[in-house]
Amino acid sequence: MENKPKILILRWEAGHVPQGLMQLETMPGNSTNPESYPFPVKMVHVKGANVQTVITHPSQAVLADMIRIAKEMIEKEDIRAITTSCGFNAVFQKELAEALTVPVFTSALLQVPFVQSMIGYQRTVGVITANKSALTETHLRACGITEAMKIEVMGLENAPEWSKIFEQPDEAFDIEIVSREIIGVAEEGIKRCPDMGAIVLECTDLPPYAKRISKAVGLPVFDFNSMMGHVAIALGEIDLY
Repeated sequence: MENKPKILILRWEAGHVPQGLMQLETMPGNSTNPESYPFPVKMVHVKGANVQTVITHPSQAVLADMIRIAKEMIEKEDIRAITTSCGFNAVFQKELAEALTVPVFTSALLQVPFVQSMIGYQRTVGVITANKSALTETHLRACGITEAMKIEVMGLENAPEWSKIFEQPDEAFDIEIVSREIIGVAEEGIKRCPDMGAIVLECTDLPPYAKRISKAVGLPVFDFNSMMGHVAIALGEIDLY
């Protein structure tokens, strides 16, 4: 009997994928690589979903299309949970969750309250994001992150090799250099907040580096895949015993 996907990943619109982004998408652990999961997933591109309509100016039209697609997949394909391929879709978390009849987990940021409770409110949760200035209070509040929580947001926008992925996407990037840049950002954050007890990776392109970050800084690292695994276990997609 075929094992049908239970989790739907709403992706940004389809189109030409430049070399740099293709390199990212094919890395083990990346959210858009089906091989990242030990169970089948359903992926659907959302027309019009891109940097401008999700991050720069969140679009109600894109949100409506996400809801339409998700409802269709729930009805026709028996999808049991919905996620997305970009952590900034957190801006749509409340509306999607209220509109759909299955669990919705748009962003790894949803794990921040969970992590804060685990390490205690006297310690800091580090959040590494693709772009610090783009991560707003709206995203945080949509994921249940309150002012009472101790959060240190660390952005990668000033990391040259990482930035090349988006500014010069037709060029290949050096994975080792990117790894060092991400670890460097984490280390600088820990210097600012020596009480940091754990790190959450907002960006769905960062999970391939999670183990390296954890090993380098000695802290637990939560990401899109830890969230995905949590839901997959709840749906019976992963057996622990």
